[in-house]
Formats: sequence, structure tokens, C-alpha cells
Amino acid sequence: MATRQARLEDFISSGEPPSDLPLELLCEDNRGTYVIPFSCHYTRGTWVNIKTGEQIQAAVIGWRPPERRF
Repeated sequence: MATRQARLEDFISSGEPPSDLPLELLCEDNRGTYVIPFSCHYTRGTWVNIKTGEQIQAAVIGWRPPERRF
């Protein structure tokens, strides 16, 4: 199992994320860290699900461009 630090190293956790681009999010709660299973974007200071437009209600601790899946 990956440690919190090891997972965080795969994401960007400082600075302002690019606005309105699809991104993968690393979030954290009392159980640990996890990747949100859908693309999100950062707009007007808020993380939003790209497909539904719903605001993300999780503690986002990192972001990155989506990984390509083959």
C-alpha cells in the first residue's frame, strides 16, 4: 500500500491549478488518501465534476493532468 507521501509525490500540491482543464484529484479524509474516479476542473476557486457540474465536497490535497489509460 502506498503511503500518503508516496501518493502525494505523484500530484501537484502547490500553486494555483490551471483553470477549466480536466484534472485528476487526490483527496484525503479520515480513512486516508484516494483519487476521485472522474475528471474535475478548477473554476472560480472551486473544484467541480466536469460531467455533472457538481462541486467536489472533499479535501483536495493534490491535482495532475489525467493519466492516459490504454
